[in-house]
Amino acid sequence: MSIIVKDVTKIYGKQKALNNVTFEIKTGEIVGFIGPNGAGKSTMMKIITGFIPQTSGDVSVNGCDVVEKSMQVRKNIGYLPENNPLYHDMYVKEYLEYVAGLYHLKNTTSRIKEMLERTGLIEEQNKKIGALSKGFKQRVGLAQAMIHNPKVLILDEPTSGLDPNQIVEIRNLISEVGKEKTVMLSTHIMQEVEAICQRIIIINKGSVVANDYTQNIHTQSNKNHQTIIVEFNKAVKAKHLETIKGIVKVVNIKDNNWLLQSNIEDDIRTNIFDFAVKNKIVVLSMQKKEKSLEEVFQELTKK
Repeated sequence: MSIIVKDVTKIYGKQKALNNVTFEIKTGEIVGFIGPNGAGKSTMMKIITGFIPQTSGDVSVNGCDVVEKSMQVRKNIGYLPENNPLYHDMYVKEYLEYVAGLYHLKNTTSRIKEMLERTGLIEEQNKKIGALSKGFKQRVGLAQAMIHNPKVLILDEPTSGLDPNQIVEIRNLISEVGKEKTVMLSTHIMQEVEAICQRIIIINKGSVVANDYTQNIHTQSNKNHQTIIVEFNKAVKAKHLETIKGIVKVVNIKDNNWLLQSNIEDDIRTNIFDFAVKNKIVVLSMQKKEKSLEEVFQELTKK
């Protein structure tokens, strides 16, 4: 495992920012770490990167404890904080040379060139960071996070301030990097999570409320709930559809198209087919409507 978090609690005064958080991230995974504002995301990332200590619990990165072997952990981690602190009076290339010097890189010139190319900063390299747009500042932050070729990347809102085209470019870069590194990604853009993350961890009020593969996360909230969109070949009365076992809500969408909701765990589509056969009705189409990530997120994190 690249990152192991076990029973981590963080307390600020009387406020408990993290409450017995436990999860693991495997080598080579891209994991989305999401939650509402104030849920504890940035606090957890700062603990993993060694910026702040946990109150209790254990965290290790590539087998190194983040407290006992803090310097070793930092060598193996590339970190893009939420606020992306940069030296605005330095030129882009100059800043990357400075960061490369901190890591004592030997191939400084070639590595800086590679980072400028991969993050789309070739034309901006001789500009002062303070003169860049927010989107290009994010690119500089990404370049400094990756310049020392770390095994683990911790990215807090990496596409913040980027335009749609830039977002796609950075997504592709993260996906490419994720083939050889472990990536922990925090963002409020659900489409971004679904597009590039293999697994999703949802945190709310300092506790993990969901931790599963992206394709399974849609069933995390209210598992005994299904929504089916069905079209019959002829008119059917709502009161008849309500007799189907497990159906709790019937809504006519248009003509012979119906939305049916159930409250049982078993696949309700079998019961719908049985109803149609019994009443000599043809099912023209039937689709199980999965909850969107936004819907799951809201249900798991709402007050």
